[in-house]
Amino acid sequence: MKKEEKIVIIDRLAEQLRETPHFYLTDISTLNAEKTTALRRKCFEKRIKLVVVKNTLLKKALEKISFAEVDIFNVLTGSTSVMFTEEASVPAKLIKEFRATGDKPVLKAAYVQESLYVGDQMLDELVNVKSRTELIADIAALLQSPVRNVISALQSSGHTLSGLVKTLESRAA
Repeated sequence: MKKEEKIVIIDRLAEQLRETPHFYLTDISTLNAEKTTALRRKCFEKRIKLVVVKNTLLKKALEKISFAEVDIFNVLTGSTSVMFTEEASVPAKLIKEFRATGDKPVLKAAYVQESLYVGDQMLDELVNVKSRTELIADIAALLQSPVRNVISALQSSGHTLSGLVKTLESRAA
């Protein structure tokens, strides 16, 4: 590969790393053509961009964007593919689902919600990461809960309050 081609690939990777909030580094090296095609199809369905990269080019792209998590460079060995995604836990769920029929893909590392997860043992933790939309829904539900309690209390005691007001009104008259 010529130097100019490498520069173009590094620039594209750096741009993708800047634009995409989450990425997973995986090893899919021993998957046969059929399983690789199935994985790519699943990635496409779930809006995950899967790219097989050379470790040196990925390292240079990470350095180009001043990526602060230097621990990620330790996992850049062997075959590496990158899953770029907008949704934090979708690739983890896909990997777990896909591994029901085999031992690949293996999670090397993931950069999710500005945190680095290193190692395949982190897969279960990544599956449980909530997306921004899910977190907002949880917060909204928590905020609505006290309001519902107050409204419920006012509605249930409303009949008591109106009865009390009528009694006081009849005594005053």
